[in-house]
Amino acid sequence: MDEIATTETAALVALLRIGSRPWAAYADLVEQRGTALEILREELAGSECDQGSLLENRGDREAEADLLNRTAADVDRWTEDGLQVLTVLHPGYPENLRAVHDRPPLIFVAGKLTPADARSIAVVGARKATPSGLARARAISEHLSHRGYTVASGLAAGIDTAAHTAALASGGRTVAVIGTGLRRSYPPENAALQRRIAAEFAVISQFWPDAPPTRRTFPMRNATMSGLTLATVVVEASQTSGSRMQARLALEHGRPVFLLDTLLEQEWARDYARRPGIQVVRSPEEITEAVERLTSSDTLVA
Repeated sequence: MDEIATTETAALVALLRIGSRPWAAYADLVEQRGTALEILREELAGSECDQGSLLENRGDREAEADLLNRTAADVDRWTEDGLQVLTVLHPGYPENLRAVHDRPPLIFVAGKLTPADARSIAVVGARKATPSGLARARAISEHLSHRGYTVASGLAAGIDTAAHTAALASGGRTVAVIGTGLRRSYPPENAALQRRIAAEFAVISQFWPDAPPTRRTFPMRNATMSGLTLATVVVEASQTSGSRMQARLALEHGRPVFLLDTLLEQEWARDYARRPGIQVVRSPEEITEAVERLTSSDTLVA
């Protein structure tokens, strides 16, 4: 990372730490202006920040330099730990994700994303999955892998774990989008799987590396996974599940959603099935046929 890029990354990290606006608002501002440093300077000089603590009775530029040096040291430590910090200004920031309105201003990556990951499909579902649901998740992931798609999921127990492990067993690519920082694993029993995916492919988080799991982080993770992928497949999900939420978010992102036919036993799925952008499927082939039809007409990002 060159000096300018390092300074801009440190500036964005500092901005997110001290700023008062939603993170998505900073993603917009940074992309519009092409710089995080200038926005940070405005925040430091503005009334929304606690200038007494930030400036510590010193000149603005001295306070700015101190803040940037401390933040750059954190970025260096993350990099030494093998984590990439990709801001919305970084050429490696995923283009699919860049296209959605609620994209995070930065993501952390353990491992390496490749251009092939633009052809990714999320396979998600219940943590307490049925044997039938697990089998169908594995069949979908195997099919996607054989067709050259990256399988994305959230590294949760149940359907997510089945999707990741089936992709690995099929020799395909899989990417995990998690609801904690990259230095943590949730659930703990998936720590080894997380390490393997990071070593061979990529694990992505929008949270500070030491961030714990919370009720707030998982819905945010679902939004990022939806934005990263061409489509979302919901295998099993309850009325209150994060997978149902991801289906809603994917529709907001203009990405197709595939519901397995067995979900129609539930009222929420029957309601969703009537919405534009939702397709009920019975086989993995229906998923790839629909996605390939949509991507060939340039209606999706990749």
